[in-house]
Order: sequence, then C-alpha cells, then structure tokens
Amino acid sequence: MTQTHDAQQRELPSTWNPADVEAELYERWVAAEYFTADPNSDKPPFSIVIPPPNVTGSLHIGHAFEHTLMDILTRRRRMQGYEALWLPGMDHASIAVQALVERQLREEGVDHRELGREAFLDRVWQWKEKHGGAILDQMRRLGDSVDWSRERFTMDAGLSRAVQTIFKKLYDDGLIYRAERLVNWSPNMRSAISDIEVEHKEVEGELVSMRYGDGDDSIVVATTRIETMLGDTAVAVHPDDERYKHLVGTEIELPLTGRKIPIVADEHVDPEFGTGAVKVTPAHDPNDFEIGKRHDLPMLTIMDEQGRIAHTGTQFDGMDRFEARVAVREALREQDRIVAEKRPYVHSVGHSSRSKEPIEPRLSLQWFVKVGPLAKAAGDAVRDGRVAIHPPEMAKRYFDWVDNLHDWAISRQLWWGHRIPIWYGPNGEVVCVGPDEEPPSGEGWHQDEDVLDTWFSSGLWPFSTMGWPEDTADLRKFYPTSVLVTGYDILFFWVARMMMLGLYAMDGVAPFKVIALHGMVRDAHGKKMSKSAGNTVDPLVWMDTYGTDALRFTLARGANPGTDSPISEEWVAASRSFGTKLFNATKFAMMNGAKVPERLADRGELTDADRWILDGVDQLVSDVDELLEDFQFAKATEALYHFTWDEFCDWYLELSKVQLDASGAGMGDNSSPAHDQRPGAGVTQDAAERAERTREVLGYVLDVLLRLLHPTIPFITETLWTALTGRESVVIADWPTVSGAAADPAAAERITAAQKLITEIRRFRSDQGLKPGQRVAAKLGGVAELGLADHVPAVRALARVTEPGDEFTSSASIEVGLAGGNVSVELDLSGAVDVAAERKRLAKDLAVAEKELSGTDKKLNNPAFLDKAPADVVDKIKARRETAQADIARINARLAALPEA
Repeated sequence: MTQTHDAQQRELPSTWNPADVEAELYERWVAAEYFTADPNSDKPPFSIVIPPPNVTGSLHIGHAFEHTLMDILTRRRRMQGYEALWLPGMDHASIAVQALVERQLREEGVDHRELGREAFLDRVWQWKEKHGGAILDQMRRLGDSVDWSRERFTMDAGLSRAVQTIFKKLYDDGLIYRAERLVNWSPNMRSAISDIEVEHKEVEGELVSMRYGDGDDSIVVATTRIETMLGDTAVAVHPDDERYKHLVGTEIELPLTGRKIPIVADEHVDPEFGTGAVKVTPAHDPNDFEIGKRHDLPMLTIMDEQGRIAHTGTQFDGMDRFEARVAVREALREQDRIVAEKRPYVHSVGHSSRSKEPIEPRLSLQWFVKVGPLAKAAGDAVRDGRVAIHPPEMAKRYFDWVDNLHDWAISRQLWWGHRIPIWYGPNGEVVCVGPDEEPPSGEGWHQDEDVLDTWFSSGLWPFSTMGWPEDTADLRKFYPTSVLVTGYDILFFWVARMMMLGLYAMDGVAPFKVIALHGMVRDAHGKKMSKSAGNTVDPLVWMDTYGTDALRFTLARGANPGTDSPISEEWVAASRSFGTKLFNATKFAMMNGAKVPERLADRGELTDADRWILDGVDQLVSDVDELLEDFQFAKATEALYHFTWDEFCDWYLELSKVQLDASGAGMGDNSSPAHDQRPGAGVTQDAAERAERTREVLGYVLDVLLRLLHPTIPFITETLWTALTGRESVVIADWPTVSGAAADPAAAERITAAQKLITEIRRFRSDQGLKPGQRVAAKLGGVAELGLADHVPAVRALARVTEPGDEFTSSASIEVGLAGGNVSVELDLSGAVDVAAERKRLAKDLAVAEKELSGTDKKLNNPAFLDKAPADVVDKIKARRETAQADIARINARLAALPEA
C-alpha cells in the first residue's frame, strides 16, 4: 500500500472547481521534478518522444487527443516504477515559418529576397523567440507530464549537428544524390514541397478534348490542364489498341508549337478510358514522367519557379499558368482543334497546405535519398518482430508503403531550415562537409542554397533528441524508445522516415519497440472536422468550460486503436459530471471517517458488501492493466467509469451508509444492528467494529480507484488522493496491484440478489405513485430462506421501506424472482398515495401513450409509407408502437388497482 495510519488527511473544498487548482498543481509537479528522468537510475526505462508540433502551432483537438494517450502511458509507467521519460520539443516547420515571416515582411512593404538570406533568418529567429512555442504552454494546461529539462528544437545546435552528421554519412555511403526529378512544386513558395504538405481537394475545373494532327492521322486527347500541352513530347496509346497501331512509330504535329512529337505504345495507357490516347508531358505529370523515362522522351520544363509559362517560344511565354490555360484553349479553338469541353468537371487537385494554391508537378534539380536499402530495413524490422505495429491489422498499410517507396526528395528552395552541407567548387567540384570539418574556401566556392525537408530532421527525432551522434547516457538508457503513439495518417510520412533513419544511424536498432496507431478525432456524427464544415472545436475552450480532466477523460473514452474517435461538447459535459460524482463520493467518504489502512482486515471479518466491492476493485485492476497494455484506452476508461459510477458510487457508498448508520456514526437513519450471521463468517462483530472496517474499505477502494484514474484525469485525482491519504503526490504513488485475496463469489451472489430486490421495490414504488423519498411499511417474505437476512437493513434503507407495525395493512404486493427462489414484498399504501392526484397523473400519461399508439398505427397502416420508408425506420416505428402498447397496459392495470377516490 501507499498509505500508513499516521498520514494526515487534508480538507477538501466544498465543490470541485478545476480552474482553481489546475495551473498551481501542474507547476508544483514540475518544480518537484516528478517528470524529470534520471538516465543513471537502476529502474527499467520507459520512453516516448513527442511527435514534435510545429513551432507555429497551437493546441488543436488532435494534439489534445494524442497527448492524452501518451500521458496515460507515461504516468502509468512512472507509477509502476519505471524511469519514465516523455521528451518534448518542437519542429522548425520550414515552409510554415518561412511563409509566415514572408507575409509579415510583405505587409511592411519588404521583399524577403531584397532583404537577403542572413537578415531574413535573423528576422525568423526573432519571431521564434517572441511568438513561437505557444503550444508548449498549452501542453502544460493539458497536464502533459513531459521532462521540460530535455525540451528540444529541430534547429538547436545539437540537432543541427545530428542532421549534418547523418547527411554526410548517407552521402558517403552513396545514399544521397542529386538529380532532375518530378516534384511537388509550390509556385508561391518557389520550392519543392513534401507529399504531406499536399492536400487533395475536389475542385470544379474543365476537361478539354483536342485534336492533334489532321485527317486520318489525327488523334484526340483530353486534359484538365490544357496549358501543359505546350510541353508535350509524345502521344501514347496502348500497344494492343487496333485503332492506333498504324500510327505507332510515326510523328504528329503538336499544335501552336511548330514541333513534331512521336506516337508511342505504352502499357500504362487504358484503351477503355476516353479516346484511348493520352498526351505525354514528362516534365509536368508523374505518370507522364515514367512514360518519358521508358521511351527516352525529351523532358521540357515549360514553367518557371513562379508558375509562369517559359521557354516555349510561343506567344504564351510570360503568362501565369491559369491565364495561359484560357489563352491556349482559345488559340486551339481558333484552329478548330477543340473537339469537346466538359465544364464544370469535378476532379481532385493537390494544393499546398501552407500557401493554399494548386501545386504544380515540375521537373526540378533536387537532392534525393536513395530509399531502397533503407526501406527494406524498415520493412524487415516489422516483419521479424523487432517492431510491433498496433493494431496488427495496420501492418499491411505499413508494408504497402515501405515496400513501394520512391526515392525521397529532401531539398527545399527555402532559407529557413538546415542548409544542405554541400559546397561547389569553381571547376565543378562537389564536397560534402561534416560537422567537424572545415568547408572549402577560396574564390568560386559556395554552399548549396537549398535547405533540407523538415521531415529529414524530424526523422532523426528519437535519437537526435537524446544526444546522437555523441554516446550519451540518455541514448544508452532510453533508446530505443518504448512506444511511438501517432496517427495512422502519418504512418508513411513520419513513421517510415524515422524507421529508415533510425535503423541506419543506430546500427540496426529500430527507434521504437511498438508503433501504436490511433485515428483522427471527428465530430459527434463521425464527420471529419474542418473549418469549411464549421464543426471544428477548440480544446482550450472546453478546458476553460469543463476542466482539463473532463476533456482528457472524454478523449480517452473514445480512443479505440487505429479507428477514428468522435467527440462532442455534450460528452465533455458528461465527463465533468463524472468528476463531480467522484469528488462528492470522496468527500462523503472522508466526512464519514474513511481512511486508507496499512493493511485490510481479513476478508472473513468483512461484510458481503465489503467483500463484493473489494473483489470488484481487484478485477478492475486486472482488467485495466490488461487493456492498457494492449492500448485499449477506450475500454479501460469505460471500465473505470462504470465501476466508479455504477458499482462504487451508486451501490457501495449507499450500502456503506447503512453499515455506518448501524454504529450511530453515519448519515442515514436506519439504526437496526447488523450482526454477521453468514455461514463461515467467523466471529460476530458489533456495529462499531463493522463501521470501522467499512471506513477502511471505503478508504482502500478510493485509494485504488484514484490511482487507477490518475493517468487519465490527473488534476482531480491529485486533489482527492492527497486529501484522502495525506501523502505528497499521486504522481509518484505506486500503481495498484491485485490484492491476492481469494474472491468470494457467494458474497457477490448475495449482493446481486439484494441489488435486484432493491431495484424491483423501487420500480414498484414508482409504479404505485410513491415519491422517491417517501417511506412506507413493507413485509419482506422469504429473505431468510435465501440467505439474505443480513441484507434486510440495506434493503429497507435503500428501498425506503420500514418495518411493519401493528396497524400494517397490505394494499399492494409483488413477487421478486431471485436466484434460488422468490421474495414476496407487501406494502401498506394506506394514506401514502393521493388517489385523486395519482388518477389524474396516470390519465395524463395514458393520453400520451394512446396518442403515440395512434400515430404509429397510422404510419404502419399506410401502404404508401411502408413502400417508401427504409427498413430501419419502419422497425423503429414498430418498436415505438410496442412500447406504447406496453405503457397503456401498465397504466390501465395501475388505474384498476387504485382504490376509489
């Protein structure tokens, strides 16, 4: 146990107000260095590196979701005795920051190119120091138990050294090369961008069919980007297409250009699509690029860095690509070469996620990583079991990607980022410079102007943040990391890169042992959140309104592995109610003397209720452990919710009141003595001793519950646990373990029977029109024969029925079927029910039920409705009719049973 008798309990506030305690508690945790990991500890290591948020970012609901899951894992391992490191940091976000600072400069009337590289970078660093990292403060609000002493930034000196080191190693090993390849190009940024920075959107464009050549030798092709025809270097048809076999190997004139281009046969062409012929623009289309390579076609780049037509020798040179789209179409129309137009034509177009413009596939001279051997190693690490993907069914998606990777374009035409460590000499020399080497100098030597893709540096994150390439204590203790928690949507973009670079740099040791994949957070209807749909949510607002714990609990409760998670404000409000319920339960227990014992009394000295709840909490510990080890956050949270609310608060607290009342020390009014007469129960206890045991069981169960809940809802559990136990902090408390005591299924059966009896009496009372708190006399027959005599005080207290007196008159009765037999319940309702008022209430309910029945009958008797309505709608109406019929029968029976007014 984590508690001794002499610890001093602390007073709780009258109500739970998260805003009063969250910030103070978090800063106290940080100041106490609870989250600071010691690489020299002899504890087993557990480590997670945070997926580094962009320096421009702020906490969105996806961050809150992912961070909650990582924090649950980290806090639990810390409590289990691991040396737990959760390492925080930020990504420099090349394109996002460059675009932001460029925009600020434009607003000041300054062109960043006129400002110059060094002055621009000074301005970026100024922005970073003043505005960057807002998300780090928001992570504190969320309660992230990260080791702030190890906070890293992808542009800090240590990580920059790691980037230069691995670039040099890859270059020397022949795995980095420079070549002209097709890339995603952002004309606004004048740079290549990565696949993850491309968002595909459905747009309304045009599909134009145009005729090349004339007469029998003409051929029709279609395109959504007609301006690119200026860069066509072939027309391709399928080799087996009989319509065009006579043309394969011939040349055809390309309109508007004066050039002739060949007609080639290629298996890529689908003869069933369109005319079966396609224009080939190798420098501006990925599929055409591959055709161009297969047929050794010229690759003509017809757009400059800003997306303007260039180098075509036509009247279109200098036009913006969209202006040229119209001009080329109209010029072809004048030549009577437009065969068909479809407008609007809805199709998917890649857009830059930063500049929001359509990207342009463009042939460009870039630096590439040769990923073949690296990707094979990344695939092998999962196949041979060194790395597990969870859930396992996601492994196929991983293999689909790593087994089919193309070489990775790593250069970006930007200034903010890690500059490529390549120097060019006056006579064509190319020198790669490592971190401890002096770059060549002298006339004519200059460094490559480009910077590296942000994903190149973030791909080193699991080991660069721990001091690589140096041999550090952190690397020896915490690498490989224990688990990577990330979304399935970046499995390819980030995870694959970390796997490739980690295995390469760390001598075949993968950067993590488990890849735990989660889905995206969606709205309550399962729809993707977007600003255009108006269904995005701000987690900070919900944290302000309901408290951080409520948001975290809701997110964890929806986190099923590998699947998307819906969320709504209503659910967050419900989680706040759960916190309030937990707070009030703990406060009640403490007001009634609950305390955490050094050791519990032998189970033989406890009541059925005590044994039942202790067995339940043992099972809960076992279940939560099993589920969290399997990353089943939703099921673990659901188990905690239902045990806390249903078993502990709704039942055990109420049963404990009866046991405390029996000593005269509780808050109830049932003073019947409770003697232990169960077979095999051992010695008889008096009421005072039993009450003392109850206080200990209350304290024990609350202690376990609060520790189990702590990783998910850290703030309220810290407040309640420290008040209950008088100890320093639940952050450093031991994780609960199963007690080891033998379960008592017989006690659980008796409690289940008592619960059913209480529930049925409550339901019958309600049917008889009794108010919830109204007490009436009742006779209970058959309880002793079923071994429930010891539970009669609890049944009477919780069902609000008193002992029958001399004047008892049975006016209503029910039989409650229990395992092993029935209990008869006779109630004396004389004077307890206002018959006239009850008849009036029932008549009103009957009218509502009859109206519902009539409405459902009309629909179900209407053939037109039945023909058109979906089957599920019809089934729902049938169910409503059955409910209405049952309600009518019940109300009529109740009316018939009432005496005359």
